[in-house]
Amino acid sequence: MPRSHYDAVIAGAGHNGLVAAAYLARAGRRVLVLERLSHVGGLAVSARAFPGVDARLSRYSYLVSLLPGKVVADLGLKLELRRRRYASYTPVGGTGLLVDNGDAERTAASFAAVTGGPADHAQWNRFYGQTARVAERVAPTLLEPLRDRTATRELVADDEAWRDLFERPIGEVARERFGDDTVRGVVLTDALIGTFADPDEDLLANRCFLYHVVGDGRGDWNVPVGGMGAVSGALAEAARSGGAEIRTGMEVLAIDPGGEVVFRDAEGAEHTVTGDHLLVNTPPAVMARLLGRAQDPPEGAQLKINMVLSRLPRLKDGAVDPVEAFSGTFHINEGRDQLALAYEQAVAGVIPELPPAEVYCHSLTDSSILGASLQEAGVQTMTLFGLHMPARLFRKNPDRARSEALAATLASINSVLAEPIEDCLLRAPDGSLCLEAKTPVDLENEAGLPGGHIFHRDLSWPFAEDPAETGRWGVETEHERILLCGAGARRGGGVSGIPGHNAAMAVLAGSS
Repeated sequence: MPRSHYDAVIAGAGHNGLVAAAYLARAGRRVLVLERLSHVGGLAVSARAFPGVDARLSRYSYLVSLLPGKVVADLGLKLELRRRRYASYTPVGGTGLLVDNGDAERTAASFAAVTGGPADHAQWNRFYGQTARVAERVAPTLLEPLRDRTATRELVADDEAWRDLFERPIGEVARERFGDDTVRGVVLTDALIGTFADPDEDLLANRCFLYHVVGDGRGDWNVPVGGMGAVSGALAEAARSGGAEIRTGMEVLAIDPGGEVVFRDAEGAEHTVTGDHLLVNTPPAVMARLLGRAQDPPEGAQLKINMVLSRLPRLKDGAVDPVEAFSGTFHINEGRDQLALAYEQAVAGVIPELPPAEVYCHSLTDSSILGASLQEAGVQTMTLFGLHMPARLFRKNPDRARSEALAATLASINSVLAEPIEDCLLRAPDGSLCLEAKTPVDLENEAGLPGGHIFHRDLSWPFAEDPAETGRWGVETEHERILLCGAGARRGGGVSGIPGHNAAMAVLAGSS
């Protein structure tokens, strides 16, 4: 077993815990990381989900945007992130809206065909030009001590952008700026991924939108070569090479403000270590439990479906190759009005009749996640993320509700394809279909996420809202020795490593 005292003990070897461990160990600190599961990475992992099928799926987290290049460079990560040529495709009747990062004229023509003219495309360029400038200015601050609202607004230096992104509901902004329902919906999906909110009223949707466009100053959603497990693997190697001890199969049972950590090993024996600092890479509700307090869990709101396809499905739109359509984000029934109806139905306690969702095929950008025989056969992976599926819908009868949500979502996919997606699913050697669905309740039970909330709790603004926070790192708690280094920290959420970096900086600043 490990020694009894460390400079830092980190509870949880998810990617943020690994980032913190790597920074601290490389700075000469004695670091112990304790992980309940048998592997590192938390939800940023790759897995062979189907028996006998050599496909390494990014089973939970699946794309990378928020991970700063500075963290990659600082830690010397051996990691390749590939930019997707096609941003998105949205089927509309017999045609569709294609956003092609490599062909501005084709994108403009697609907008004109779907919307009936050039106006929405011009607004699209103006709006995303504005968000790009905001991202360029705000992203570097995510790795710095917190500024206050006024200082952040001065940094943005664009009154219209500040008003539309930080002060007015993003749904109202989309309705004002764009005339077409489909275009409005494409904009609004970035405000709703993993977030259950009404974008016409709730600024939580604005915060979600901001995190989806600010990533590393560019907002690109990139594919990690080798799958999400390659991200966690590179971080674990950086931590270990710096001297950090990483122990898996070790469940943290309690933490004490005095610096004590009690944990249980895989054989059931309990142990105690102490640390000058305790970095907690768990959801805040779990941290509260470890401290002996109760806290109401947040509520996740997504359905994740993982699939392996024998081939890509045919589209109703003959002008777009399925490879193009599925290489980026493929939007399914995500028009603005469709999103609003699904939200109303979920609020009423029923699974949306036509669930909005989006899919993409990781293997089209990175075929290395497939074994050689699958590559030769033209097999592809497909990941689906369903919106407006709050945990409350799955509480009473989880298995039945999962089946209903899966059936409704497959019907939603099929409504925009030229053939049923079921006809394209690969069968494993045992005859089973390569398809699995994960609800918020599944994530709560299998991954230890209270409420199945993928961001650990509702996202916060990336600046200090309380004057007392200004100049701090957004990871501090009421206990001097305990820092929250997971996605629930301010400026947390997504696969970013930002809370891990900031927790490490808080430790180093305090001991320098």
